[in-house]
Amino acid sequence: MTDRSYYAPHGGLPAQTELHTGRAVFTEAYAVIPKGVMSDIVSSYLPFWDKTRLWIISRPLSGFAETFSQYIMEVAPGGGSDQPEPDADAQGVLFVVEGEVTVTLDGDKHVLTPGGYAYLPPASGWTLRNESTATTRFHWIRKAYEFVEGIDVPDPLFLNEKDIAPSVMPDTNGAWATTRFVDPEDLRHDMHVTVVTFEPGGVIPFEETHVMEHGLYVLEGKAVYKLNRDWVEVEAGDFMWLRAFCPQACYAGGPGKFRYLLYKDVNRHAKLSFR
Repeated sequence: MTDRSYYAPHGGLPAQTELHTGRAVFTEAYAVIPKGVMSDIVSSYLPFWDKTRLWIISRPLSGFAETFSQYIMEVAPGGGSDQPEPDADAQGVLFVVEGEVTVTLDGDKHVLTPGGYAYLPPASGWTLRNESTATTRFHWIRKAYEFVEGIDVPDPLFLNEKDIAPSVMPDTNGAWATTRFVDPEDLRHDMHVTVVTFEPGGVIPFEETHVMEHGLYVLEGKAVYKLNRDWVEVEAGDFMWLRAFCPQACYAGGPGKFRYLLYKDVNRHAKLSFR
């Protein structure tokens, strides 16, 4: 697979002369956080992370995401953390969009470059440092692991999108494909993070309506996305959250590919109470 470019926010602030009007939407069924929202004024910081700021684009919240949080991390040279994850039950996925990071796990160092993916099991004791000379930016998706008696916790994974052949959706003539980092039938995993690619003019040809909660970060290109009853234009750098059962479809706008990083919860029973 050829090398890809991935959109990453760089912060800053709009000029005082710009209009307020934008594309941000927050409803009970979905939300759209446009790339222009990710400015300096909405960035955050974390305990035990050095030379690091982040944009929190999803978190468990009544009326919003229920199963996951998603951060866009920005780590300066020499920055990182020796205590990155405070929750022993939290699993994580990292996906690098700019620069490189070094993840250390069980004494082994793994260098992730753009397109790099890491799956980090709960309580795995990983650490992360930017040992390069340039700022790095990556997504960090966190979910509390749903343990099941008799099923092992997944092993760590360190992969890169460029080394994985996309799986083409049937009957689409190659217009719609998904790059999968784990086997969909591996029941150890209770979340999937994939990269979805549409060729120009490619479509989701029906309104998907299903139990899986979604987080979609647009890595490249543009599209018109059907979210519940609304058609919304999205482009590289935008984030969409879709509640379970929110109808969804899309048309890829071209002239290039439309690609997004997709989170969804999978492979577990529906909870019957919140106790």
